[in-house]
Amino acid sequence: MFANNMITLGERIRELREAKGLSLRGLAKQIGITPGYMSDMENGYRHPSDKVLESIAQVLDSTFADLGRYNPKLPIEGLKRLAASNPLYVTALRKVIEKNVSPQDLLEFAEKYQAKKRD
Repeated sequence: MFANNMITLGERIRELREAKGLSLRGLAKQIGITPGYMSDMENGYRHPSDKVLESIAQVLDSTFADLGRYNPKLPIEGLKRLAASNPLYVTALRKVIEKNVSPQDLLEFAEKYQAKKRD
């Protein structure tokens, strides 16, 4: 389900941009950033702020959540809030690290868990 060759955020943006027939410059202009910044994002050299990512999602008829799945930027503040709301998250994360659970295994578990919840 999750291949080792998952696409990056920049690749996903490029994929959606090209599907809409937009040039890199055209997308950059619509969201109010420079073409150089847009190019750097697509090539993985820079990561957009949440505000820029939201704008990109809107122009590309996507969602912030969809694009966020490809964003490698760690959501530190969200993790801090989660840990503060329930310390068991910290315990669980420590256990995952101690047991050397791979990111692939975590992603597969999350997918299976979501599928089970839907049934």
